[in-house]
Amino acid sequence: MTMSRTWFVTGTSRGLGLELVRQLLRRGDDVAATTRSTDRLTAALADTDTSRLLALEVDLADERAVAGAVARATERFGGLDVVVNNAGYGFIAAVEETTDAEARAMFDIQVFGAWNVLRAALPVLRRQRRGHVVNVSSILGLTAFPGWGLYCAGKFALEGMSEALAAEVADLGIRVTLVEPGYFRTDFLTTGSLALPAETADGYPGIREMTRDHLALQGSQLGDPVRGAAAIVEVVEAGDGPLRRLLGSDAHAYATAKVKALTEDIDAGRELAHSTDHDPV
Repeated sequence: MTMSRTWFVTGTSRGLGLELVRQLLRRGDDVAATTRSTDRLTAALADTDTSRLLALEVDLADERAVAGAVARATERFGGLDVVVNNAGYGFIAAVEETTDAEARAMFDIQVFGAWNVLRAALPVLRRQRRGHVVNVSSILGLTAFPGWGLYCAGKFALEGMSEALAAEVADLGIRVTLVEPGYFRTDFLTTGSLALPAETADGYPGIREMTRDHLALQGSQLGDPVRGAAAIVEVVEAGDGPLRRLLGSDAHAYATAKVKALTEDIDAGRELAHSTDHDPV
């Protein structure tokens, strides 16, 4: 038998977050779910018993609102067991094309939003001396594609913060997991979810082609969100394992290629790296 848990999950009105909430409720877990639209979330869960659901309409960039949401969750359910930072969206543009406003909007969700959740939730987990943080990154938190510079920047930042956090809380009974999905068959690559630059620049035909290819990929992605959500639950149930958990055979292939390329760079740069040390005394 598995014990009932209390989950705090962000980004739940669609995609992997929605499927995770659906599975958690059907397991009999308590779920505080943040979303930009509680109406959309509850409508999507029309076939599911939502008596254990606390739906919260929250702007993750608003630190006070996030703290209030965590307080409401702990008051309703008496504590927290698992915190899942899942909110995010895609953005395809050249680095040159990305405006300051577009960059800040992305970081507000993928980095500062996650940080707001953690600042509010970690005191609860510390007092309990137990808990599990799951930060949903991406294979693009490990490697980068042209046109995905802003999205990768946010996910790379989330990866660095999560790795530091894992070491900080290791002795406090709190586990940290980075989930790195590949392409999953959600609506992530639809025009309703995938943001594009306000203005484009000449000289980037490859990025325009990539945008068309990614939109055309919708509906044929390898990843199954039902299995992806179940894998996240399985990782939490196991309570152990490595910091990084790849989801999808494509993610595994891209990560393997990145490790190979990084190893080659490190080996090629050994002489230069050592040449910058002080001479031995």
